[in-house]
Amino acid sequence: MASFTASSLSFSPVSCSFKQNKVSSLNKASLFFSGKGFPSQRLPTLRFRVSCAAKPETVKKVVEIVRKQLALPDDRDVNGESKFATLGADSLDTVEIVMGLEEEFGISVEEENAQSITTVQDAADLIEQLLGKK
Repeated sequence: MASFTASSLSFSPVSCSFKQNKVSSLNKASLFFSGKGFPSQRLPTLRFRVSCAAKPETVKKVVEIVRKQLALPDDRDVNGESKFATLGADSLDTVEIVMGLEEEFGISVEEENAQSITTVQDAADLIEQLLGKK
């Protein structure tokens, strides 16, 4: 069994912008480990990815589109972490959800990006990314 200790933890500021005049500051972290049981004293840096989350209003709009497309009852909990498959969506439903998002937000989602969308949050984050490129 390997034992190790964290020898340093460093944070550095990064920023994510959602829209002009609205910037959110985030941090990224690097963690360095050393100790017995590792083949080398020089160990790789573990990196944690920090991503910009979509605006709450974008998530809310995606939730509305998903509810409508899947004909979900109002009492069904749907939030950013909701997985389309868990909500009962099959591949055709997912395609229709993406088409609804494209129409609502005036965007075009590439097929490879559409295949990576599995949750409401994934969809909202992609929308923010595509709108930022406009």
